[in-house]
This record gives sequence, C-alpha cells and structure tokens, in this order.
Amino acid sequence: MIKIGVDAVGGDLFPEAQIKGALLALEEDSGIEITLFGPEETVRPHIENLSHYASGHLKYVHSPQIVGMDESASSAVKTKPHSSITIGLSQQKEGKSDAFVSAGNTGALLAASMLILGKLEGVSRPTIGAVYPTLSGFRLLVDAGANLELRPDHYIQFARMGVIYTREMMGIEKPKVGLLNVGEEAEKGTEDMREAYKALSASNFFVGNIEGRDIFPAKADVFLCDGLIGNLLLKFGESIPDAIAVMIVKKMKEKQMSAEAQQEFISLLKESLQAFNYEHVGGVPFLGVNGVSMVGHGGSSALAMKNMILNAAKYVRLDLNKKIVDSLQKS
Repeated sequence: MIKIGVDAVGGDLFPEAQIKGALLALEEDSGIEITLFGPEETVRPHIENLSHYASGHLKYVHSPQIVGMDESASSAVKTKPHSSITIGLSQQKEGKSDAFVSAGNTGALLAASMLILGKLEGVSRPTIGAVYPTLSGFRLLVDAGANLELRPDHYIQFARMGVIYTREMMGIEKPKVGLLNVGEEAEKGTEDMREAYKALSASNFFVGNIEGRDIFPAKADVFLCDGLIGNLLLKFGESIPDAIAVMIVKKMKEKQMSAEAQQEFISLLKESLQAFNYEHVGGVPFLGVNGVSMVGHGGSSALAMKNMILNAAKYVRLDLNKKIVDSLQKS
C-alpha cells in the first residue's frame, strides 16, 4: 500500500477540490492510502461520514496552520511549524508516508522539502519541472522557476534528471534534451551556458541549442533552461488558450457569424486546446529532493488533484529517485 499525503488546504479551491480529488484517486487506484493534512475543523466535517474514511483508506492529521499563497517562502517555513506542508513532509521524513502533494505555495513547499527531506545523494541543487504542451504532446520544461541562475554543473544534472522523468513518467523511450538559447550556434548565450553546452555535448541525449520557435514542434523532449526563462515560458504558455479564445470570439462577432456556427467553432477550439489543460497532468515533483514532493497549479480542480495523487503513486512505484541517483553516479 502506497501512502500519499495531501495538503488539504493548499491552493484556491480547498478543501473541496482536495477531498474530492482524493476520493477520485482512491476509486481509480486501490493500492493507495491517502492522508489529508489541515485544520480539523476544515477537513473532518467533510470526510467523517465517508466509507473510505471508515475503512481507513482516507485519513486526516490535524495541522492547524495554513501557508497562504502570497506568503514569503522562508518566513512561512520558520513561523508556521504546524502547517499542513511542514507536518505532511515531516511524516514522510519519519517514514509514515511515501509522498506528499500540494497545490499550495510553491516556494514554501520547495523550501520545506529542502529543509525536511534534504537532497538526493549527488544532487547539488533540486529543480522543478513543468509539463509543456507541444504539437507532439506534453514535454518537460526544466527549470520552471526554482533556480533563477544556474552553473554549468546544474544544467547537466537537471538534464539527466529530466531524461529520467520523461522516460519513466511520460513514456518517451529515448528523450532528447535541448538547451534553450538565443541561437543554435554553440557559442551563443552566457559563459555558463556555453560551458554547459560543451559538457552536454558528450551526452547521447543532447541535441544542442534550441530556440523558442522549436518548442511547439518538439525539437526536444526536455527543454533545459534557468528558472527565470522557464517560469516566463510557463506563465506565457498558460495565457495562450484564453488569449486565442478572446481573439477568435472578437473576429466571429466582426464576421457576424450565426450563433450555431459560433458555438460549433468554440467547441472545436476548446477541444483543440485541451493540450494546454494542466488538469490532465495534475502536478510535477521537485526533482532531486530525498523523497517525493509534488506541486500542482494553485487553481487545481478535483480532477487535477486526482491526477497529481496518481502521479505521486506512480513516481513511488517506479522508484524514480533511485534511478536518478544511479544516473548521476554513472555520469
């Protein structure tokens, strides 16, 4: 039985999305047990009459403090030792659970994961990836905001961890890594990027520098960059569906299309843009921490929470951390 801890008060839609997502995950995977972390008065009334709670597959641990989405990461960890994030990760450290997932404050979750779980052997700095839609399906963007500046050795470690993740979790048999840069030539970019390029060139998974225009055609399977570039790309990507919808609706009104034609076109547009829907992925782990700590979008719905919980269970079953350590030791 894989034991997953869930931050029941993280994100914008707690606790309903977290509880419903947990129930959906339990219905889909009979091999997991879920513990919800949050204030008793917020969580218990919603679950005490559920069959999963009576059977012991759904539990809760009283965690009286809540880390807000806008709180400083470092201060939240220091001043809220009894938060759902801190207690949830501490239980994993004590061996009471195998993974922890949250749609809450990303910075606080990363800081607490580093402090409580520590780093995997051989990892100099953990990273966070993000699934990114392309014309060939989801691919991995790393770093997505955890590290704003990288040394050459960080690029190399992130590339190796990204390869493991995309191969094992995303089913891409031979992942290719591309270094996001201002041009394809080896001499492009900062000094650290040029050094990273040289070191990565010895790897059979490296396809060289790639540009922004190479992302949607999926010229690589792992888009490697520092957290500043990665987070900008991630937030830009999230804005694309709404922006396209606004432009299309405006143009349809200008063309005076019939209501039926507009509805048919909008339905087709929504179906086409499903590749941008984060709900189907749920969340991604902090790669390199000595445990499983997974973060999701702040607006995570029940479907997103369910998929994040199932992804956490898959990560544990695949023993991905061991594979990451083995890969780094071979390098």
